[in-house]
Amino acid sequence: MHRSDRLAAEPGLISARPAAPWHATRLAGVPAVTLGLVVLAFALLWFGTLGVRHLLGPDEGRYAEIAREMLSTGDWVTIRYNGLKYFEKPPFHMWATAVSYALFGIGDWQARLCVALAGIAGLGISMLAAARWFGARAGLLAGLVLASAPMWNLAAHFNTLDMTLSGSMACVLACMLLAQHPHATAPARRRWMLACWAAMGVAVLTKGLVGLALPGLVLVVYTCVTRDLARWRRLHAPAGIALMLLVAMPWYWLVARRNPEFLRFFFIHEHWQRYTSTVHARKGGLWYFVPLLVGGFLPWLGLVPGMVRAVGQRTGVVAAGGSRPFQPALMAGLWAVSIFVFFSLSGSKLPGYILPLFPALAILAGAALARTGDQPWRRQLCAMLAVGAIGLLASPVVATLDSNNTPNALYRAYAAWVALAFALVITSAAIGLWLLRRHGRLASITAYAFGMLLAFSTALLGHEAIGRSASGIDMVAPIERVLRPGMPLYGVGMLDHTLPFYLRHPLTMVAQADELAFGAGQEPQKWLPTLDAFVDAWQHGPRAIALLSPQAFSELSARVPMHVVARDWRRVAVANFPLAGAR
Repeated sequence: MHRSDRLAAEPGLISARPAAPWHATRLAGVPAVTLGLVVLAFALLWFGTLGVRHLLGPDEGRYAEIAREMLSTGDWVTIRYNGLKYFEKPPFHMWATAVSYALFGIGDWQARLCVALAGIAGLGISMLAAARWFGARAGLLAGLVLASAPMWNLAAHFNTLDMTLSGSMACVLACMLLAQHPHATAPARRRWMLACWAAMGVAVLTKGLVGLALPGLVLVVYTCVTRDLARWRRLHAPAGIALMLLVAMPWYWLVARRNPEFLRFFFIHEHWQRYTSTVHARKGGLWYFVPLLVGGFLPWLGLVPGMVRAVGQRTGVVAAGGSRPFQPALMAGLWAVSIFVFFSLSGSKLPGYILPLFPALAILAGAALARTGDQPWRRQLCAMLAVGAIGLLASPVVATLDSNNTPNALYRAYAAWVALAFALVITSAAIGLWLLRRHGRLASITAYAFGMLLAFSTALLGHEAIGRSASGIDMVAPIERVLRPGMPLYGVGMLDHTLPFYLRHPLTMVAQADELAFGAGQEPQKWLPTLDAFVDAWQHGPRAIALLSPQAFSELSARVPMHVVARDWRRVAVANFPLAGAR
């Protein structure tokens, strides 16, 4: 066994060396200075890449613009998107983003700061829970696994509600695990359980009842499996429920009071109908999430047998004086399985729905990895060498893709980034093999995890080859030269999710309300329901700018004068007045 591995196996988070200077302090057997440098490297890559890409539609642009309008109007209760009521989701994520704007200004990285922080919060609290139950080394390894799991780190750099929900759900799971440790004192158990309930309140305030339903489902399943009814008495439910309601309910009460139509739309349409039907046209078979789970946990799939053994062997269980001992590995396993099954049975499916199960997988992976030997780890590295080689050989296929939404030229530019990402996968696995021989398993795992984070971050950053033109950022400057405050900006038959944010100017929908249909129905005076109404406003109304598809431009420009301001392969921006300097 390598010296670093022997040190890491010692109990306690900090090695017992009272006379050692600060720079010789060890955390889980790792020198504090080394650990600090590793954390700094991960943090720089994690936060330093937030503003490299432009926002993509629909999700990134939508939530960035909702938060901008929230800050601009000062209305933090009634959520609006392009000036229309938007009650699909609760406000916590948008609140956090608006605060980010207020502190740091409006921009791409500020719009993604909430998800990046949620990802780090979920990672940190999962490390703490894993360290408490399975040892300090398992806690460090759980953090490395989660940081480098593609689905987790990519979602933490993509402005959607899924990561904000998943970060709060990770806190729910971890606080539950920390509270249920038999060596926790009564005051500590109460504090952790109250933190668990508060995190559930944040989850409910982020994405609705799912923040309460999923933890409740897991606890019921755990009780059925273990027949441990006594566990319910350790939940501090009366105080916890009161705290959860204190966190979540004020907004629900205020928004329902100001908007009587909210309750039915939010709870019936956005919860019951979304789950039980395909009303949102997000269909998928029972297998829908399987490839997402495999790809999202790809660098660590070799640990799955050890993770299953950790559950079966009741890893981490501590005798608890006559009562049924709590089984942390089983709780983490049931958390992952229950969430996976719950969303697989849903009539509405999107990739980010299963994101909350990844912290549980990371906790189990940390426990398994802390107990694995050099030979199984070497096999994992060799397997990723093969995966990287196959991906590198297949990357030219990306250059052959073409679609109505994305021209082939953009795919050709992106293919080079895909090849680079797979080359980094190969390099990371090769460095891991070298370090395994020279410096031991912990150094090998750390370098491998950082390499995986770098590889998948490269694939995401390279998507700017496609995302820049999709965002419309190159059209912003010419539009801003003619667009004035208060001037109508029409979206003719299309809801552009990114340009309103970059222009700091909401759209007025025309002919097709898209996902703003509910808001348009509530405030019909704020949109133009027909093309004839638009033509009349265009010809007889004030100066205005319109965004429309190339096909719609071809059709409408034959009916009314349209002066082209800017255009790309996705949209055309036109004015109803002659442009200065135009011929």
